[in-house]
Amino acid sequence: MDRVDKKILAELQQDGRQSLTELADRVGLSLSPCHRRVRAMEDAGVIKGYRAQLSASEIGLNFSSLVFVTLREGHQKAVADFEDALPRVPYIVQAQRLFGDPDYLLMVVTADLPAFQKLYDDELSRLPNVQRLTSTLVMKHVIIDRPLPLE
Repeated sequence: MDRVDKKILAELQQDGRQSLTELADRVGLSLSPCHRRVRAMEDAGVIKGYRAQLSASEIGLNFSSLVFVTLREGHQKAVADFEDALPRVPYIVQAQRLFGDPDYLLMVVTADLPAFQKLYDDELSRLPNVQRLTSTLVMKHVIIDRPLPLE
């Protein structure tokens, strides 16, 4: 990946809807070479996709929580069962496996505290192999969906 590829990625992180013609102009390439570079980065998995960034609060998801999960067992099947169940809970918008205790960090969004409590009781606590859930409420989002640094 050279400096031009990084310029292309920086531009796409700022505005993924711009046309290839606009992108080529902004990075100083003609249309065909710019298109080839974008396609190569898509094919290589560098560019994973394009999507709209939504405002959670504007669509009624006003409550965010971080949920720390400790599993009962750490063997391969227990971990796989837990991870396979996560995509079935649409209110989990991020999930990371951690070293040490706890085992996972989940970012959860809901409409409000009662909706979070229902989700916690009805779905999160029933995920496979869960020993303990500990949650903390998000007071304020300071940095969210920041573009990746391209140094």
